[in-house]
Amino acid sequence: MTPATPFPRTLASASAGDEHALAELYRSLAPAVIGYLRGQGAAEPEDVASEVFVSLVRGLPGFEGDEEGFRAWVFTIAHRRLIDERRRLARRLEDPVDPGDLPVTPLDVVNAEDEALARLEGAWMLTRVQDLTPAQRDVILLRVVADLSVDRVAAILGKEPGAVKMLQRRGLARLARTIVPDPVT
Repeated sequence: MTPATPFPRTLASASAGDEHALAELYRSLAPAVIGYLRGQGAAEPEDVASEVFVSLVRGLPGFEGDEEGFRAWVFTIAHRRLIDERRRLARRLEDPVDPGDLPVTPLDVVNAEDEALARLEGAWMLTRVQDLTPAQRDVILLRVVADLSVDRVAAILGKEPGAVKMLQRRGLARLARTIVPDPVT
C-alpha cells in the first residue's frame, strides 16, 4: 500500500468496489504472486495470477483481517489456483504449435533488452528452485517471494510450523550448495 493510504482504508475501499483501491492492491501483490507461480512452474503464471485476482475481488467483501492476514489469504488463493491449473493440465492434452506458424511482431529494442535481462535473472532463480523438492520449493517461495510468516505458510500448506522451518532450512542449505561463485579473472 502507498504510505499515504493506510491498508485498512485501501481494503475497505476495495471491498466497496473502488477501482483505484483494487488497482493498488493488484500493483502491490501481483509481482509477488506471479513470482510465486513462476517459481512453482506454472505453465501460464500470468493467467493463473489473473484467476487469483478474480477470486480475490469476488471474496474481498467477506475478508476480515489485517494486512498480514490478507497477504496470506491471497497466497492461499494462489496456491489453490496453482493446484487447479495442474489438475486441468493433467486432464488436457496439449496441441503443439510449430513456432514458424506464430505471427512475427516487431520488437522494441530497449524493452527487449530489459526483458531479456529480467528473464535471465528469473531463469537462474527458476533453475535453482526447481532443484528443490516440491515441499521445499513450496516453503521457500511462500516464505521468500510471498514474504509470509512460518505460521501462515504452515496454514496454507497444511503443515506444522516446525516442519515448515525444517523444510526452509534444508531448502536454503540445498540452494546454498548450488551457488558457485564466478571465478575472478
